[in-house]
Amino acid sequence: MPTYKLIYFNARGYGELARLLFAVAGVPYEDIRVERASWPNEYKAICPFGQMPLLEVDGKILAQSSAIARYLAMEFGMAGKDNWEQARIDMVVDSFGDILQDMRVPYLETDPEKKEALVKQFVGESLPKRLGYLENILKENGGGQGFIVGDSLTWADLGVANSVDYLKLMCPNPFENFPLLAGLVQRVREIPQVAAWIAKRPETAT
Repeated sequence: MPTYKLIYFNARGYGELARLLFAVAGVPYEDIRVERASWPNEYKAICPFGQMPLLEVDGKILAQSSAIARYLAMEFGMAGKDNWEQARIDMVVDSFGDILQDMRVPYLETDPEKKEALVKQFVGESLPKRLGYLENILKENGGGQGFIVGDSLTWADLGVANSVDYLKLMCPNPFENFPLLAGLVQRVREIPQVAAWIAKRPETAT
């Protein structure tokens, strides 16, 4: 079995989906949590794109959070059963990239009045629109009572469940009006390995 090291800040953020994949697969890895003040001197030199997370596999480095999660999902049998399912999974995961891009503007805004208006627009318009697309995709897959792609757990399901943590930064109950997505999140979080990881993971702000 390969030796894995996941290198990221002491936060959930862009590293948590990989941690969830390790948890579900039951595969051991070293969860290296780097202090923000020290990472430029300790790890930046080995970052292909000057940022984390990094996955080290037997001494080889892989960067970019989606590439890391996709690789682990393929290694652990959670990347879809054929090319079509893999493409559909990528489609779902990429849609959360769109949501994060929408979040970026209000999140980084420093003027209080502008920030309030931007958050209101995100929560009231762009987020419901994008979650509505995902609700429909989930419903199309067997009525929405199972998984978002195919008939078994994939990293897309873990990605949906993981999204709750960062969406709550701006919206306390992001899936309130999307019962199928809310149900999927609950089902994923009730998976014993996922529940165990959430219970024991370090408490962090993000």
